[in-house]
Amino acid sequence: MTTRERAQSILLAGVGGQGILKASDIICTAIMYEGLDVKKSEVHGMAQRGGSVTSHVRYGEKVFSPVAARGEVDVFASFELLESLRYIEYLKHSSKVILNNFRVNPPAVNLGVMDYPENVPQLWRERVAQVEVVDARSMAKEAGNFRAENVVMVGVLARMLPVKKETWERVLEEFFPGTLKDVNLKAFYLGYRFSPA
Repeated sequence: MTTRERAQSILLAGVGGQGILKASDIICTAIMYEGLDVKKSEVHGMAQRGGSVTSHVRYGEKVFSPVAARGEVDVFASFELLESLRYIEYLKHSSKVILNNFRVNPPAVNLGVMDYPENVPQLWRERVAQVEVVDARSMAKEAGNFRAENVVMVGVLARMLPVKKETWERVLEEFFPGTLKDVNLKAFYLGYRFSPA
């Protein structure tokens, strides 16, 4: 069974305000334009207050469920370091992990009750075969707007998906018309061309 035939699972996670839902919409649209079946499920509870946000995306020739079971996620992109640890059970050793090197302190850290862990990437490297740590916010600033951080993350993830560059460009132009197009295309390609150290 080829990758195209077997349903593949992507999980995006982070905190409210990071553009995770927009990123998942972009990904779903691009996959759909490639002729694949795609389904999505989102959880965004207290998103506007910096709460947890997740989006499951599953695609293939035929997809029956939008949510991956534990141990079945193929690609995981976390937009915030600590938030990534909530979903460690969803991955397998062969999963690919993209970590945005960005911190949002939870209340317990701000109150001094706990410390923000310094070893999040290392914890992931002990668990899965491929981990890429990306400074998406810096790349978004380089592109011209720090709010394009989510599009940088899409660019990094795009290399792992069966979608042509021309399709990504078409989708980004649809999502970001006018003056927003150039910044977001630049942000996408900074992510797409990112090479981990």
